[in-house]
Order: sequence, then C-alpha cells, then structure tokens
Amino acid sequence: MLTGAAMTSPTGPAILADLYTVIAGRKGADPDTSYTARLFAKGRGKIVNKMGEEAFEVAVAALSEGPDRVVSESADLLYHLTVLWADTGVTPDQVWAELAQRFGTSGIDEKAARKG
Repeated sequence: MLTGAAMTSPTGPAILADLYTVIAGRKGADPDTSYTARLFAKGRGKIVNKMGEEAFEVAVAALSEGPDRVVSESADLLYHLTVLWADTGVTPDQVWAELAQRFGTSGIDEKAARKG
C-alpha cells in the first residue's frame, strides 16, 4: 500500500494520523500507480464496499482464523476506514474527539442520548 525507502513508519496511534495524510495526498493521483488513488477514482461506493468487506474479514478471522489473522485483517480495515474518512472529509482528530466525548459514558446512556 504505502512504500518507499524515504518513508518511515511511526508507531502506536500516531500511525493513523500519518496514514491519513498519505491517503489524503493520493486523492487525484494516478490510479494506475496507486491503489489508494484507484479507490478514490472508483468512488465512495467502492470505498464503502471494500471497508465492509474488510470488516467482515475481521469477524471471520476472529471466529475461525486466530489472532494473527485478526491483526492482519484489522490493519486492512483501518486502512480502508481511513480512505473513507479522507473521502468524506472526516479527520482522525474528529473521530478521536468523539471518542473522548463518549469516554466514561455508559454505552446504553450514549445510545439513548442519540435517539433523543
């Protein structure tokens, strides 16, 4: 997906912010040379389809393939989710802010508040 001798990989949660920057930079790039650009060129429907496919693969891995496959498929899911964020103009910081707002709130209470 992302290659290059000059590219260094951050560790931990910071990797998603860096991944987002790289992915957003691929918008409008040549689809013949970039898988990410190809996804953008094919449109949001294709991006959503790939994200759903990867989510399903995480579930299958969790049920029958073991932790190593869960890790691998989770990385694929996060990549495709990040492509979707870039396509919709959502940033990782917006998602982190939403998670922070929900932190410490009962899931039942949070869902009830959304209905109101």
